[in-house]
Order: sequence, then structure tokens, then C-alpha cells
Amino acid sequence: MSVHPFSSEHLQALRADTPAAERSIHLNNAGASLVPGPVQEAVQHYLAEEAQGGGYETAARRASDIQAFYPQLARLFGGMPSQYAYCSSATDAFNKALSSLPVRAGDTWLTTRHDYASNQIALLQASERFGLRLLVARDREEGGVDPDDLQRLLRLHKPRLVVVTQVPSHTGLVQPVAEIGQLCRAAGAWYLVDGCQAAGQLDLDLPALGCDFFAATFRKFLRGPRGAGFLYVSERVLHAGLAPLYLDLHSARWTATDRFRALGDARRFELWERSYALMLGAAAALAYAESIGMPAIETRVKRLAARLRELLRALPGCRVLDRGSELSGIVAVQLEHSEPGIMDELRTAGIHTSIAYGNYAQYTMAAQGVPWALRLSPHYYNTEEELAHTAAAIGRMIRS
Repeated sequence: MSVHPFSSEHLQALRADTPAAERSIHLNNAGASLVPGPVQEAVQHYLAEEAQGGGYETAARRASDIQAFYPQLARLFGGMPSQYAYCSSATDAFNKALSSLPVRAGDTWLTTRHDYASNQIALLQASERFGLRLLVARDREEGGVDPDDLQRLLRLHKPRLVVVTQVPSHTGLVQPVAEIGQLCRAAGAWYLVDGCQAAGQLDLDLPALGCDFFAATFRKFLRGPRGAGFLYVSERVLHAGLAPLYLDLHSARWTATDRFRALGDARRFELWERSYALMLGAAAALAYAESIGMPAIETRVKRLAARLRELLRALPGCRVLDRGSELSGIVAVQLEHSEPGIMDELRTAGIHTSIAYGNYAQYTMAAQGVPWALRLSPHYYNTEEELAHTAAAIGRMIRS
């Protein structure tokens, strides 16, 4: 495939790999993308082999294909294969990272106003259970966390951990995670990035972000299968011996009746049981993204999202909520005189979107009195004609 720009032939080939793209307008890629043919085939072929040859036996025959998952991650996102672990989801990866950190009552953890709801719940639960103090950095006027305020809090309170969601699920904001990474390293704080909505739509070099942990899923912009995710860990994490609760016979070795030893690489964050079919599907998704090129993907996704915002801003009664110096492929809008059921109306019309509720984002949406927003998230296989058709449909529904 050509890298950039997306020629009409290139786009046609991508859509041919995605038959559902001709039956619907899928603008719910921040929820779950349409998987391309090679991903579907990788999963189905492996399951068929298992059915015919047995689970353990198939895993043994396909061992080299399974192990290729780790180098494929390193090629797309940087670092070494030994720094990646397979997880069942971004939340699974996030919670494993949290559980690996040494915690003392009175420790301070620092986050932003744009964390994913599940992350905030985990942080609050940890605060209650372990007696932690949880601080939240202020925003810049244009939107997104203020690195200066975050640096101030790092200096004053010396938090052990900083948590940042790179792309929140409820808005198109992209947070300055690399800049924050430099601040965390200077302060000696552990740094956990939720990249659930970033991986697959942004061109990422994880070592360059300066993070100690990066949690992501495959079902969103990476166009992989549901039930698959990954965790990247820094060399500092491995050298410090951090490991999650609880290990098993895959992530550690039982060396004596009263001793065990965690593995030396990121596989200490894995468990023995996982779906190898999903793992191979995830590897196929990584290879598919690599064949297109992440710089080209990021450019196209951002351009399509910018065009969609332009179309929606032109609609009476439609307010675009995205704020920030850098915006992603997520577009969130507030619609006057409409109810969340508009998502079902759009789905009936063959247009896939989703709803972000205010209680998913207590610091932003709920605090601003926005009970819900319609979220649209184009991907590189969408067309400008689809965006225009969607905006026109939303305009008709608002008027009716």
C-alpha cells in the first residue's frame, strides 16, 4: 500500500478489506472499529485449528507466530519486545500497572481532569483502601491539563505516581504526554499513560513519551479484536522489579516452597491463560496498521475529524465540545432539544455513533452541565461523503 496520501485506489482497497463499510457509515471507531479482513481471518483460522487439533497442541504448533506479537508491537510503537505484555483490555493493563506500585499510607498520586471514568474509579478505590491523597491538576484556558500547574504540584507534593489519559474518551482533546513525561522523570515520579484512545490513531513512539507504563486496547483505532490489549513498561520498571498482584506460573517461577521469582521482562504482567486466537488477531491488526503507516493514518484521521467538526458547527442547535491545542479523531457534540436516543435513530439509518454521558467525565461534562454528548469518531477508511451524509442526517433529526 502507498503511505500517503490516501489515493482513491488505496481507499477503495482498504474499504474492500472492510465489507461492513459498504453497509453502514461507521463513526464509532473510538468504541470499536470495524476489523479488516486479515484480522478476522487470523482469529477464525486459529480457532478452526484449535477445533481440529486441540488447544495445547495448536499453541505449540503456532508458537513462533504467537511470539511474533511482541516484536510487532515494538516495530509499531518503539522500545524492545521485552517491554510489552499481552493484556485482555486497556483497563486490565492499567490496573496491573497500578497494582505493581509500592504504596504507603499518605502517599500522593496526581492526575488530570480528563481521566477515563474507569481509571478515576480505580484511583479513588486505591485512595480509600490505602490512605492515599489524590490530587488533580488544573486545566489550561484552551483545554487540557496545564503542565505548569502539574509541575507545581510535583514540586510541592512530590507525588509517587502521575496518571494521564492521552486522549479522553469523551472529547477530541490530545494531552501533552511527552512534555509531562519530562516533568515526571525530573521529579522521580512513576508515570502511567492511558493510551486506550490514542493507539492506532496517533503516531506514537512510547520510549520518547517518557512514560513508565502505557496501557492500550486493540478494539478501537488499532482495528483489532475485542478482548485484547497491551501494556508497555519502561526499562526502569523492569530494573526496579515492579510486578503486579497477583502473579501465576507464567509470570513467575516457583523456585522453592517458600520462594518465587518474577520473570525479568514485561511478561511478568501477563497471566498464563489468554486467547491465542485474539493474540494473533491483534498481531494482524498491528501488521495492517504498519503496512499503511502511522504518520499517514494520523494525518488522515485528524483531517477527517476536523472536516466533521466544520460540518457539525454549521448546524443550528449543534455545539462542538472539543477543546485543546491539539485535537484527535474523536468529535463530541451537544445537541439542543435532543435525547440520547438519537444514537438509536442514527443506527437505524445505518450511521454508527455512541453516547458519552456526563457521569463519565465528572470534572468536565458533568461540571459544565452537559448530561450527555453524541460522540463521532471517523477512521481512515471513512470518506468525506460519509461525513456530509451524517451531518445532514443529524441536522434533520435536530429539526424534527
